[in-house]
Amino acid sequence: MHIYINNKFVSYNNYKAKCAIGKRGISIKKKEGDFITPKGTFKIKEIFYRKDRVPNLITSLKKTVIRKNMGWCDDPKSKLYNKLINFPFKYSAEKLYRKENTYDIILVLNFNLNPVRKNKGSAIFIHVAKKNFQPTQGCIALNKSDLIELVKSIKKNTVVKII
Repeated sequence: MHIYINNKFVSYNNYKAKCAIGKRGISIKKKEGDFITPKGTFKIKEIFYRKDRVPNLITSLKKTVIRKNMGWCDDPKSKLYNKLINFPFKYSAEKLYRKENTYDIILVLNFNLNPVRKNKGSAIFIHVAKKNFQPTQGCIALNKSDLIELVKSIKKNTVVKII
C-alpha cells in the first residue's frame, strides 16, 4: 500500500483526509528546525500511542505505549539525536506524553534514521492535528479519527510518499 501526502491531503486506497504539514511546506529538508516537511519516500518504523486515550488501537505494526518519561531527542549535540529517549535527559528533547492530544498516536517515519546525520532534522511523525489544522514543525498531522483509520490499513511494507 502507498500513502500519498501533499500540502493539503493524505490519500491511500480510496480514502482521502485533510492534513497539516510543516509551516514552510514540503521541500528538501536541510536542517533541524527549518519547519519543512521532507519530500521523499519513507517507511513507517513504529507506532507510539497513549493507551489511556486510544484504548484499542488496531494495527499490524509494532506499537509501543507512551509512558510519562518518554521523549524524542532533537538536540544534534547528543549521541541520541533523532532517537527515543527517557527523561530526565540532559539534552533538548520533545515530550511524547502531553496534555494536549497531538501525540495520542505517533507514526514514526524513517527520515534521517539510518544513518542519523547531525542537524539534518529529527522526529518526522504523522500525528494528531491541532485545531484548525495549524501548520506543524515538519510533521504531518491528521484528525484523530482519520489517523485511527489510517493505522488500521497500514502494513509493514506500506510506503509513505510525500510529494
